[in-house]
Parts: sequence; C-alpha cells; structure tokens
Amino acid sequence: MNRRTPHTARGPDQRICSFAVLLAVIFVIPSYAGSLSQSAVNLGTAGNYVILTETGISATGVTKITGDIGVSPIKATAITGFGLIMDPSGTFSTSALITGRAYASDYTVPTPSKMTTATGDMETAYTNAAGRPIPDYTELYAGDVTGQTLTPGLYKWGTGVLVSAAGVTISGSATDVWIFQIGGNLILADGAHVTLIGGAKASNIFWQVAGQATLGTMAAMKGIILCQTAIVLTTGATLEGKALAQSAVTLDANSVVNPTTVNSIGNNGGNNGGNNGSTHQTFSLEQNYPNPFNPATKIQYSLESAAQVSLRVYNLIGQEVATLVDDRQDAGSYTVSFNAGNSTPGLSSGVYFLRLDAGSFVSTRKLVLLQ
Repeated sequence: MNRRTPHTARGPDQRICSFAVLLAVIFVIPSYAGSLSQSAVNLGTAGNYVILTETGISATGVTKITGDIGVSPIKATAITGFGLIMDPSGTFSTSALITGRAYASDYTVPTPSKMTTATGDMETAYTNAAGRPIPDYTELYAGDVTGQTLTPGLYKWGTGVLVSAAGVTISGSATDVWIFQIGGNLILADGAHVTLIGGAKASNIFWQVAGQATLGTMAAMKGIILCQTAIVLTTGATLEGKALAQSAVTLDANSVVNPTTVNSIGNNGGNNGGNNGSTHQTFSLEQNYPNPFNPATKIQYSLESAAQVSLRVYNLIGQEVATLVDDRQDAGSYTVSFNAGNSTPGLSSGVYFLRLDAGSFVSTRKLVLLQ
C-alpha cells in the first residue's frame, strides 16, 4: 500500500478557505486577547472621596481616614463617631479622625449640589462596572479565590466571592486594570490580605459588589469598592482604596487611605536604628523573621519621612497584646525585636497580626507563634 499523500494543486475554493482562516487569525484572535485590557472605571466626582455613601458613615474605636468623606441624600447627622467640627464657611466639617474634610447634603451651598452630583457619579460608576460585557473569567474557582494570583482582566461571578485568611494576590503592571463583577457578597475573612505585585495599583482595581462587602478583623483590602449595599470594616481592618456605598459604611478602629496618597512599598533592609544616608527610603513593613517563631522574632520597617510611629501586635479578635513602638521617628530603616516570652508572658501559640501606623501609611503582617 502506498502511504504517501499525493500533492494536489489548491483550487479557488481552498484558497478562499485559507484566506478566511487568515482573516480569523488577524482579526478574531487579537480581538479576544484585547478583552483582557480593560479601561479603568470612571468615578467622576465620586473619585474625590475616600468614603462616600447615601445613608451614613459610622465609626467606633480609633479610626484613621486619609481623604475626604461625604454623605447624600442623608444629612450630616448620619455621620457618627467622628466628633465633627463645622467650618465657619458651613460648607464642610473637620474631625481629628480625618486627614481631609467631611461633606453632607445639608451643608451650605454649593455643597448640596456637589454631593448630589457625587452620589450620582457613584451610581453611574457602579452601573458601568457591572455592565462591562464579555468577561475574561466567569465563575472562577467557584468564587473562592483564596491563595490564587489574579492577572488583569474582567472577572464575573453570579454569586459571592470569598478570600479566606491565606489571602489573594493581584499581579500586573501599574497600567493594568482589574474589574471584579460580584453578584452576591464580598467577604475578606479575618486576617486575609489582598497583596499587590508587579507594580499593580489599588487605584486600578474595582470591586463591583451587588451584595454587602465585609472586611474581617485585621484584614487588608486594596482597591475601589463599588457596593450596592453596605460596606462593613470590622476591628482593625485596613483599606487602601475607596469605600463607595449606595447604603452605609461602618468602621471599627480602621484605616482607610486614598490610594493616591499611599507611598509605594519597598524592601530596604534594616539596621538597629534610623538610617539617614543618601539611600532613598519608602514606607514599608517587612515580614518578620523567623516566621513561625518561638519565642523571639525580628521586625524590619522603613520610613520615607519623619512620622509618629505605632507598631503593635494584635490577636485574632483584634485585641492588642503588645506595643513595640509608640514614638515619633526620623526617616530611615529600623529593626525591632519581639520576644513573646518576655513581652507578653503566657501568650499562647497561634496567629497574630502586626500593624504599623506611620503618618497616613498603614500596613499589617501575619505572625505565627509556636510555643
């Protein structure tokens, strides 16, 4: 039997078919690949606020807000726990908890119309994010993204999304965009961290949540939360981004920082004290070493500029168990030792959280003690 395939000339129909395939390669495939490149959601004037709601903002504990906050159509009485002080102009208030201003719909003109526009822009941004077509990923990991690394693109879930204590990593460049369309609730569990790598920016990450967004105790969130209902930050949770809710935002000893004001995190090593040399510093908190530890571990952090520094250890329910630093420090790199046996006698094995506050910079790390 002759197994050779004879050569035959290609007729017009075959050439037309080949040309059609070529067109598909040129036009169809790049069009699909291009769907991974999303444009950022336009927040309009809602982007001027780090927290914006329609039904109120409440705070308990020592909360720190960096950026402006606002409510509309609800009145200023719905901003509670901040001890607001009205400016003589009547157009805004200030608070010891806010590095910025507070605005409400019943303040002096032009604030009411400004707030109406801002909440309208917030709803438009939510609709825009929810309406982006042709997702790159649908029902990925059945909504549990714990331990995963998420690359740029449009993600869609018909139900809720969970990030457990192991956290999630968002990887991409400073110009990449992530849009997460979530049909149910978003839950960032106790101690869960959203970690950015590769230059990814919190200002380019959009969490569109149809249900409630809940940040657990000592959780660390990154990105813009566009929520149709409530955003709840439990004890010690931090947010680098914005909380834009069509109902309310509740806070409990949290830090919320506008992403445009956060310094980049670097790794500069450390020494036994400040380093005021020519090497450029950034604000950073490194992972303790060793980790797990018994009973002692070392912690390194860097300050880009002089700041009031607080370095504390908390347990899983947000109770402070040790204060390592509470002082004003100069720019530089620092190393601090934490000896669980000496600092906090009787401290049991388990997971703890280390939190650094330095000016507007806030960062947390997870510590594991094995006795």
